[in-house]
Amino acid sequence: MSTASTISNVTFMKPEKFYLSGFYNVPRVEYIYIFLCFVYIMTVVGNVLLLSVIFLVKTLHTPKYMIVFNLALTDLCGSTALIPKVLDTFLFGNRYIVYEGCLCQVFFVMFFGSVQSWTLVTMAYDRFIAICFPLRYHSIVTKPAVAVMLLFAWAVLLSLISCMVGLLDRLSFCGSLVIQSFFCDHGALYQLPCNDKSINRNIVFLYVTIVFLFPLILIALTYVCIAIALTLKTCTSHLILVAIFYFPLLGTSATVLTSSLHPNARMVNSTLTHVIPALLNPIIYSLNKAQALWLTIIRRASCTSWNTASL
Repeated sequence: MSTASTISNVTFMKPEKFYLSGFYNVPRVEYIYIFLCFVYIMTVVGNVLLLSVIFLVKTLHTPKYMIVFNLALTDLCGSTALIPKVLDTFLFGNRYIVYEGCLCQVFFVMFFGSVQSWTLVTMAYDRFIAICFPLRYHSIVTKPAVAVMLLFAWAVLLSLISCMVGLLDRLSFCGSLVIQSFFCDHGALYQLPCNDKSINRNIVFLYVTIVFLFPLILIALTYVCIAIALTLKTCTSHLILVAIFYFPLLGTSATVLTSSLHPNARMVNSTLTHVIPALLNPIIYSLNKAQALWLTIIRRASCTSWNTASL
């Protein structure tokens, strides 16, 4: 008897467990999970190093690097909420996940992804003030101000995601308990219940607006102002992060609205959306810092050579 048939055609208010189907007919699928393992190791190493450097180096205790610290922390926590369980599920054949564990994974994956989105908004605000109001930057962008912005985002998003997961918990699951994904994805889990989901649908619309559309609009507006005022040369790293984070999500949403999207394509896109930004963020900021340090060394060397020649 197949796994799907053994957990189908039964109605549960709160089922004991779900079954994660994973990828469909993908040859050598274990290579994908080995790749995820490699990505996770590099993500942990990169973000732990970045967090350690920011914490230990006193000169980096600035509002800007408070935001970078928050980004690295959410990257680390978000990847940890997703990848280890995926590896345990498919590399070791533990495809069943208990009901409570599934809801916990939905919560943490969505929460840290949402915090990352608003951290990028806070970065855009920091760059906007630094470029458009450079003389007032240190009086506007202070440590208390940044701390309040970040804590407010954490509190609001914690409430929103808790509400979403709580609304999932009130639904009855029927027909099948097979989640067509490799982790407890809210989108795939949301399709399984059989009772009225109108409230859930409304909160999902609110979630998409608050976590993706509104932040993207704010970031776009800040860079329009920056483009008008000065130059984009100091914002390249942040724009790369924005593109990496939002474009896969927008591409998937547009495809779903205009045509059917194969589950494999959706899962690959979801994988890249959750793990690639967490891998690249510390690399981008490390290179950015290294470039600034290298330019400083060159300037000092040039000044030293000029003074020597003058003597």
